[in-house]
Amino acid sequence: MTSHEIYINRCLELAKNGHPNAFPNPLVGAVIVKNDTIIGEGFHREFGKEHAEVQAIKSVKNKDLLKDASIYVNLEPCSHFGKTPPCSNLIIESGISEVIIASSDPNPLVGGKGIELLTNAGIRVITGILETKTRNLNIRFFTFFEKKRPYIILKYAMTSDGFMADSESRSKWISNHYSRLLVHQWRGEEQAVLVGTKTAVVDNPKLTNRYSPYGQPVRVVLDRENKLPNSFHLFDGKSLTLVFTMKVGTDSKNINYIYINFLKDVISQLLEKLYERKIYSVIVEGGAQTLSSFIENDYWDEARIFIGSGIFSDGIKAPRIPVPPHQEFDIMGDTLLIYKNNANES
Repeated sequence: MTSHEIYINRCLELAKNGHPNAFPNPLVGAVIVKNDTIIGEGFHREFGKEHAEVQAIKSVKNKDLLKDASIYVNLEPCSHFGKTPPCSNLIIESGISEVIIASSDPNPLVGGKGIELLTNAGIRVITGILETKTRNLNIRFFTFFEKKRPYIILKYAMTSDGFMADSESRSKWISNHYSRLLVHQWRGEEQAVLVGTKTAVVDNPKLTNRYSPYGQPVRVVLDRENKLPNSFHLFDGKSLTLVFTMKVGTDSKNINYIYINFLKDVISQLLEKLYERKIYSVIVEGGAQTLSSFIENDYWDEARIFIGSGIFSDGIKAPRIPVPPHQEFDIMGDTLLIYKNNANES
């Protein structure tokens, strides 16, 4: 491993400390090195707060040490005014003479402009160090800007004989308590969670994160005829609910109605609208029909499937993921299979 790789790896370790508070911003770490010694470190702690480069520069008490130092960062420093001033300008002003970057930024507001700004200022810029590793860390961010849609996670539970609901469409509870706790953690880590009309009717789900310290996802429901009762948990106003429908209702507290044409490609319209609303990731927790629509149209990046110990013998068969599992875990008796859609990797 080269010294550049060692320091970029350290950036990636630091970057993980920003999860999930930095979201929807990417996870970024920065390391300042002089004479093969780390003299400063930082990471992006929270959306809207100082970026990793700023934190790293601030951590160096003796600013004279910054002259002719190198800064390592896993994502291209920004060059525009957003929630915070441009990091590239601060790097230039600090006297740092070399910037080593794992990956350029897919956001068109940055997209090479930060590198250009640094280079024009006479700073040596090196790119492409552990690029794949840094892309994987920020796969939601890259998917959003490169594919113009959210990162899509399919999630469902099925019995050991392959059913996700019994003959009366009931699915509670296939997975165990510990698996359900994990689902709440996932909801807090992603930006939105989606169900179809039938799941909403049968389960009356809350789709909230009730057991982890993370935030609440945006709730998304498909309701073609806008017939779901206002008494359902989805309409309790406790978190934002987006209703995709052909019969748009009146928006109210935390309830927004969005028109899509259900006679055309529903999934692509849905993803386009979520992209417009800057939804970077979505967990699809729908029933077999909704999940199958995503799979058949190849609109998925990851699938997380719990297999419980029970059997139904009859009922609604679980969808089939067309690739072998990437990982397998034991969750106190449940089996959790993780699938990756390699076809959708850039």
